[in-house]
Parts: sequence; C-alpha cells; structure tokens
Amino acid sequence: MGRTARTEEPSRAGTGSAPATRGRRLAGVDAARGLALIGLMSVHILPAWDDADEEPTWSYILFSGDSAALFALLAGVGLALTTGGRNPHAGRDLARDRVGLTARALLIALVGLGIGSLMPEDAPNNILIYYGVFFLLALPFLGLGSRALFAWAAGFGIGAPVLIWRTGESLPDFVSGNPTLGDLLAEPGAMLAQLLLTGTYPALTYATYLLAGLGVGRLDLRRREVQLRLLVVGLGVTVLARVGSYLLLHAAGGYQRLLDTPGMDEEELAEALLWGPDDVPGSTAWWLVIDAPHSNTPFAIAASLGVGLAVLGFFLLVSRGPGGWLLPLSAMGGMTLSLYTAHLVALSLEVHYDRPYLWFAIHLAAAVLFAVAWRRSLGQGPLERGVGAAVHGARRLVPGGSAGTGGHR
Repeated sequence: MGRTARTEEPSRAGTGSAPATRGRRLAGVDAARGLALIGLMSVHILPAWDDADEEPTWSYILFSGDSAALFALLAGVGLALTTGGRNPHAGRDLARDRVGLTARALLIALVGLGIGSLMPEDAPNNILIYYGVFFLLALPFLGLGSRALFAWAAGFGIGAPVLIWRTGESLPDFVSGNPTLGDLLAEPGAMLAQLLLTGTYPALTYATYLLAGLGVGRLDLRRREVQLRLLVVGLGVTVLARVGSYLLLHAAGGYQRLLDTPGMDEEELAEALLWGPDDVPGSTAWWLVIDAPHSNTPFAIAASLGVGLAVLGFFLLVSRGPGGWLLPLSAMGGMTLSLYTAHLVALSLEVHYDRPYLWFAIHLAAAVLFAVAWRRSLGQGPLERGVGAAVHGARRLVPGGSAGTGGHR
C-alpha cells in the first residue's frame, strides 16, 4: 500500500534525465508500516471492548485510529522518497510522477472496490478505496518542499474537520462501509461525499497525515538528528493534543456544553468521548475539541499524527543498529498491499468471530511467514509487482527521458 521506502540522490529534475539513483531501503520505514498493518489486523479481528466490564481492550487502546493514520503518514513518506526525496522533482520528472501516481491510485481503488463485493455487511471497513483517493489528493503537492507541505497539512488538519462539521447535515447518507463498483456507479455523489468527508477514513482529514508524511520524506531521514526530532516532536504533539483536549473539555466548560446538546446525558457523553460520537454535524462546535479515535477532529488528528511521527522516529533510530530482529516487521511492511488484501479476503469468510485471538494469531503468523519467505526468494510482493509494472507503463506515456520505476521494488 505504501510506496517503496528508498532514499534518492539529487537528480537534474525537469531535464528529462534518468531518475535519481535509488539507495538502500530504509528498514525503519518498512518496519513502521509493518506495525501499522498489525494494528489494522488487530482492530479488524480483536474485540474492541471487554464483555465483562465494557471497557476498551488493550488492542483498541493501542491501535484504533492510530494505525490507519500511521499508514497514511507512511504513504506520504514513501511518495516523497520516490519523487526526489530532499530535492522534489520538477518538469517532466514531476509529470511522470503524477501520471504514475494516478495509475497507482486507480488500481488500488479498484482492488478496494473488488474486495468490497466480497465483504458481508458487518465486515470491517477496508481502507483501500480511500487510499486511492489519498493518492489523487496528493497529486498537486508532489513538487513542494517540506515547509510548504507541513503548512498544507496543518491547514487540512484544521479546515477539514470544520468543513465536515458545517456541511455534514447537507451531505448524502453514508453508502457502505465496503463500497463496491456498483455503489460507485449507482450513487456517485454520495460515494464522493463519503470518500472525502463522511466515511471511516475521510480523505480530506487524512490528507493531514499524507502531506505531513510527504514533508517528512523531504528531510534527510538517515540523519540521527532528524530521527530523534521525529520521535521527540511526535511525542510532544501527542501530549499537547490530548492535554489540550482535556483542558478544553474539563477546565474551559466544553464538557457541560456537550452535555447540553439536545438528547445527551452523562452516560451517552462518556461513550461518545471514549468511542467517538455517532453524529455531530450541525450541533455545537465543542465536539471539535474531543480526541476520540476516528472522530476526525483537529485534536484527534494531531494526537494520531504525533503517534505516527514518534513511531517512525523510533523505528528509524533502532534500525541504525543490527536490524535482524526487524525483519518480520520490515518484510511485512514491504508488501502491505498484498498482505492487507489477503487479510480482508480471509475476513470475508467470517470464521474469525468465535475465536478472535486465535484467528488474529493465525493471520499474523501467516503474514510474517509469507512476507519473510517471499521477500527472501522473490523480493517484491505479488500485488506490488503487478501494480509497479502498470505504473511503470503509465510513466512511459510522458515523453522524454527514462520512465523510472515509480513503484515498489
């Protein structure tokens, strides 16, 4: 799902020259992506609450919301590393990048729509079709440097939640957790609203993670100072977001304002603050200060972004030493499209509900064993190989110079 984690040396962007020389993979980026995959698998399979006391489970606390955000952040990092790294492509190189990324986005979205036709109504929502939209949204930003990208990320992180809050009541109803090609053709307007604003992974809010990742990928990720900065800044952003949300709710009167919402009582509000509200558009703007998973508020976005930055910084730091123990994670992270697709297809069989912990262990073990064996024998993942070939062909449509790879390696 994410782009190849490679560094690139400066190229003569825009001259039609050969693409920048690829460097060694950044194992820390792949390892972080592998952890994000494990997080999504756990959220899909393991229970979110304990039946005995209805409290959140450890897997929900650790991974809900943050895993998807980490995926989007790392998608941005990968895009940066394959579009010039610290020296963004321009001219024909940038045009080839955009054509290749468009092809990648459409192919991943089609895979997501195909999986949607297999999934039962109560199945976990798959992120692939949203992922395709994330990539399309990234097209205008591929040529920007880190400062501009961080500024745009902040704008989306604040502006998109406000837009959702202000326009939610006028938008079409949610179509499906796992939309199909038939849904897209039958209700294109409602599908567009869902993918951009009302869905589980609304692209306009997730653009925050994607653009922040693009900005991070424009830095020198092999420098220890940069890696430490990601870890420290990430932890700081998470703490500030969560403390800020708490203070606004409990010291500035936000809790009472939410409790005054028509039809709201203390039990309902406690559930909304823990699990996220079911429906907030058009009600008080104080909902925008909560930080529950998937609530898509500025504070929730900032908290998840901080977690993602800290995770990336941590794995980049530990990968500087002997990295053999990272192989299971990095192998999985190098073929997340293949593994996530297989995971969703397996979920469609609906055999995991009675023994979720057993089936989670089976999914995890199968993913690790397959990824390590495939990587050692064949390298690039199966779906990654096919998508990469299509992207390479699309890039060749832009005349002049080499088409480059533009995909997974």
